[in-house]
Amino acid sequence: MALITVREVMTADPRCIGTDDSLQKAAELMAGDGVGALPICGQDGRLKGVLTDRDIVVRGLAGGKELTDPAGSLNQGEAVTAGADDPVDVVLNTMMEKRVKRLPVIDGTDLVGMVTVADIARALPNPQVGDLVELLSVD
Repeated sequence: MALITVREVMTADPRCIGTDDSLQKAAELMAGDGVGALPICGQDGRLKGVLTDRDIVVRGLAGGKELTDPAGSLNQGEAVTAGADDPVDVVLNTMMEKRVKRLPVIDGTDLVGMVTVADIARALPNPQVGDLVELLSVD
């Protein structure tokens, strides 16, 4: 059986939030797209980090930030990433080790997608595992 790669299960061409865009805009994009995280991209188009809905609420609003503050103000440094051609089991191990549910996917230095633990679980041999994880991942 051939190894399944991240490229085969990821969501391609994710929308980025700019480092200077507001937290309000980030929240609106997440709500509109039905996602819980956005890659943070600089003016150079390069990945700078990841912003989650939890970051906005817990680290942002509860920490005294305003919705007008820039999304980049919540950036925690270099993002943990997955390679587009990495096997899904390797990326799942990275997610467990780093305790994250979502990873930006890069091909070389280009951001090409986002992958979630539910995406990977659906690709694993038992499809019921994917259904369960997807249900548990609903925010």
